Amino acid sequence: MFSGPPADPAAPTPPAGSGTPLTGSGTPLTGSGTPLTGSGTPLTGSGTPPVDAATIALPVVVPPAAVTADVVPAGVVTADTVPTSGDGTGPTPSRFPTPPRLPVTAALAAAGLLALLIAVLGPGLAARGTGELRIPGAGLTTLLRTVLFTALAVHLGELLAPQLIRPVRGRPRTAVRSWSVYAALAGAAAAAGQIVQLAAVSGLGITETYATRDGGLLLLIANGLFIAAGCAASKRPALALAPLAVVIGAEAIRAHPEAYSPEIGAALTVVHLTAASLWTGGLLYVLRTMWLWRGSPVAARALLGRYARLAIWLYVALAATGTASTLRRLPLDVVFTSAYGRTLLVKLALMAVVSALAVAARRRMLRDTDPAVAHRLARREQAVLGAVVVVSAILTVVPDPHWISMRP
Repeated sequence: MFSGPPADPAAPTPPAGSGTPLTGSGTPLTGSGTPLTGSGTPLTGSGTPPVDAATIALPVVVPPAAVTADVVPAGVVTADTVPTSGDGTGPTPSRFPTPPRLPVTAALAAAGLLALLIAVLGPGLAARGTGELRIPGAGLTTLLRTVLFTALAVHLGELLAPQLIRPVRGRPRTAVRSWSVYAALAGAAAAAGQIVQLAAVSGLGITETYATRDGGLLLLIANGLFIAAGCAASKRPALALAPLAVVIGAEAIRAHPEAYSPEIGAALTVVHLTAASLWTGGLLYVLRTMWLWRGSPVAARALLGRYARLAIWLYVALAATGTASTLRRLPLDVVFTSAYGRTLLVKLALMAVVSALAVAARRRMLRDTDPAVAHRLARREQAVLGAVVVVSAILTVVPDPHWISMRP
């Protein structure tokens, strides 16, 4: 490899091939290295050096080294240790937590049990000490209407959310599993259950119950949700909008049997129920999608931002229609002494919590590039919205507060 001065003629000449090539440390080298002469000519054949005796042949050998995960030095970053985004284009700063399955399952079971207790016991607790008439089967009716409202929210949310997802740039080509078919069937079953309960309470047969005002409207709701389930299972799920609109209209009419301007109350309920369903169901779908996209925080953050902008308008619609409905239905002298007034106060308190969580989530989303904290706040908002749905069902069951009002 290097050419030096002429060799001493008196020095003994080693026989060809008997020398041991050494590295700088004196360690014999083996492997696939190619020994070179001073002129760069590789040695071939029997290994006899060229005629130029002034050249000492030293092989240049790079010993193979196996590098495994066990011998990677500390601080060295490899492709296996760099977290990448969902499309593999670069590192992701996301810190979405991965909660253990057992605590999550226990928390969901506890939340479901709490919702069940509120639905079954809530009407009785709200009416205690008011002197109002007892509503037969109020707890079961509340539970069935909670299922109905939840079904509407899930189905409408799944129809809304894809419109928010489609414009997101760089989004993963994955989608969460649809729940709309199961939700619509559950809602249809809840409406049918209310028909059976109405027949049992009134002492009428099923066919005779269909002829009553509430029975006919509940039958329309059950059929509408069953048709919506069929549309959701088809290749054109957007067709479910028509039967869902019929369901919302029928529920709004059923909720206002009062003699004073029922058409105004029904119109307010249509807007209120639609906005509430889109808010609750849309947030549920967005949160599920964000969790699925946790490897692509930029897309997840963009999706939450698009939903937040729409939620502002839904909140305005809810506040306006809720205020108008309260002013027309709840006399001021029975706010604290009627089941309706007490339940409404609980709902307003829950909505205040929801509003605070929504504002906090939006601020964190605007401040941080990582949507994990905003996602956590939005999950809490979703949990409180679930309680709002249960309380709203109680509002449809408790007596009309005008019955105990002293105002003419």
